[in-house]
Amino acid sequence: MRILILGGTTQASELARALAGRPDVAPLLSLAGRTQNPAPAPIPCRIGGFGGAEGLATFLRDEKFDVLIDATHPFAAQISANARVASAISGVPLLVFSRPAWAPGAGDQWREVATMAEAVAALGEAPRRVFLTQGRLQLAAFAAAPQHFYLVRAIDEPDELRLLPHHKFISARGPFTLEGERELMRGEGIEILVSKNSGGEATAAKLAAARALNIPVILVARPQAEGAAEVVRLEEALAWIEAHRPNP
Repeated sequence: MRILILGGTTQASELARALAGRPDVAPLLSLAGRTQNPAPAPIPCRIGGFGGAEGLATFLRDEKFDVLIDATHPFAAQISANARVASAISGVPLLVFSRPAWAPGAGDQWREVATMAEAVAALGEAPRRVFLTQGRLQLAAFAAAPQHFYLVRAIDEPDELRLLPHHKFISARGPFTLEGERELMRGEGIEILVSKNSGGEATAAKLAAARALNIPVILVARPQAEGAAEVVRLEEALAWIEAHRPNP
């Protein structure tokens, strides 16, 4: 059974490990190539785009894939849209393997916004020390508020850093610990945290640290998946794959 996994997330790596070494499947992990040093994959891997939805559909047909798994980041809107269209064109069944969104708990000071521009505006006019953990994309939006100091954390150093007059960059890959996040925020004098509502456990510690330190959080709401089956647990993804195994 040939399985194409659109990856780059903890969920994709988890699924790849579960399928690795099985004689009854032939999985391929596809990465967009935006991260310079991706984590090693336990299954065959390709890097690079497909040329849009039609290119992905052609790849699915030509390589005779049986199913397509979209395990990309919840905010990877373009590739997810391409996956839905490619599935419709090629007839290859599509599953979205994501993770639950974060939800506020007692003591959280969250403000949810719809866009990164709204997150910038929510910082206010007075200069603040801001911890940006929304990833390397859309960093340029914060150039509209140059009065703030930005602590930026990402795997690779973004080119857009030069647009922020006052910043410090940290290169790091999750998972992160509560104690580590708390010490980082306290040591840098962070006054507010900005993040996308990506969900998952790998980077959730920053929210617990913000709660413990009484730091407010601005969260950009995730886009809604449309037109595809969606699961959030590995067992559900594996069951879906088995249910779509082609007849011998």
